[in-house]
Amino acid sequence: MPAPKDLIEGPGAAADPAAPDRPFGFEYRAEPDRADSGRAVSGQAYSDRAASGQAHSDRAVSGPAHSDRAVSGPAHSDRADSGPADSDRAASGPADSGRADRQRVLFGTGRAGELLPTVLAELGVRQAMLIGTRRELERSARVLGGIRPALVFDEVVQHVPVELAERATQAALDAGVDALVAIGGGSAIGLAKAVALRAGQRDSAARPLLIVAVPTTYSGSEATAIWGLVDGGLKTTGIDPRVLPAVVIYDAELTRSLPRGLSVSSGLNALAHAVDALWAPDATAATAAVAVDAIRMLAVALPAVDADPGSLTGREDALLGAHLAAGAFSATGSGLHHKISHVLGGTFGLPHSETHAVVLPHVVAFNVPAAPAAEAQIATALGAPSAVAGLVALRDRLHAPTALRELGFREGDIPRAVTLILAAVPTSNPRTVTADGLSALLRAAWSGAAPGSAT
Repeated sequence: MPAPKDLIEGPGAAADPAAPDRPFGFEYRAEPDRADSGRAVSGQAYSDRAASGQAHSDRAVSGPAHSDRAVSGPAHSDRADSGPADSDRAASGPADSGRADRQRVLFGTGRAGELLPTVLAELGVRQAMLIGTRRELERSARVLGGIRPALVFDEVVQHVPVELAERATQAALDAGVDALVAIGGGSAIGLAKAVALRAGQRDSAARPLLIVAVPTTYSGSEATAIWGLVDGGLKTTGIDPRVLPAVVIYDAELTRSLPRGLSVSSGLNALAHAVDALWAPDATAATAAVAVDAIRMLAVALPAVDADPGSLTGREDALLGAHLAAGAFSATGSGLHHKISHVLGGTFGLPHSETHAVVLPHVVAFNVPAAPAAEAQIATALGAPSAVAGLVALRDRLHAPTALRELGFREGDIPRAVTLILAAVPTSNPRTVTADGLSALLRAAWSGAAPGSAT
């Protein structure tokens, strides 16, 4: 299909003769209604150097074990993700709202600048809205050089406020865009999801706005049909097929500009998706297999990224591990860890990925006495004598944050947080969650005490 002349201007970054010597490229389509939809998908190599044997076209996508386990696509169930507070769920539209039931996933190191305009042309996009922070858009200027968006929206913040989503949606409708290109982390992609959701709510008969996601962190939001909005200090999440990006382009080169601290916390956020998927409401043996592969891959990739920030190998594996983790999480729903983190972020304004990094070992310490199978899976994947020991060792090796008080959470806010979290705890949690137990967990996370010492 020829590229629309009013959108596509040039070849983008792929024309750079300094492209990596070790291309990493494959493509597959994730089926969102099956947790094991990606079984044995080594993908179709699209590198122009595939004949050299360097394109990794037969690379297993299931982690270092190179098994045939699944690369999972997000499950589009009718399950609400946020529990009792999910007041917007009913308004999110029918499951057959016109959104494609498959997500096209492209991995291509150094190739986002080539792939992005090509994908937009193939989708028939005429008017695209570009979403990303000003800093991210500046850093990614070479990648974006091949497109001419109808609108650029750079007002992006964590934990998408309803008011911001409404402004962005109105801007998109006024400009008449037919696609949203989100480049950045979970905040940019989350805003694109909110725009697609709210635009569809306004006109359910209109063609859904397509989302093309170009992640530059390990957040995993791009691989799920989960949306989140903050209204009046309360974060609501839900599932809607319209918010699943139609195409995801992973380019490890784009993560090179991530600050070290964000690389670490973003990677641990991805790890939290996989761990939570082991005891989330819709967990199955298939989703557990994907989650365990993701944990194993991230446990190797994140220290590699931290030790050698310039290396692409660790970054490629971290992106793939984050994608696997998000697929497992999307198929199973939110567990206790994410219920806690959503409250801490949405109500108390704590930074998203750093909060996940702090809270995760404490939730695992709380749950594993009642979840011996998950305990064994996590420990084995981490190569540690226990799940908690493995997580603490990884956290310390990466010099990740250890206390919520360092992130701005006040000890006096613990009682209110407990009340809000208790209302959303999933019944699937392996251990009964009481106010006293949750208070002890949050106090330990607040102070930086050893996980499990107070629970």
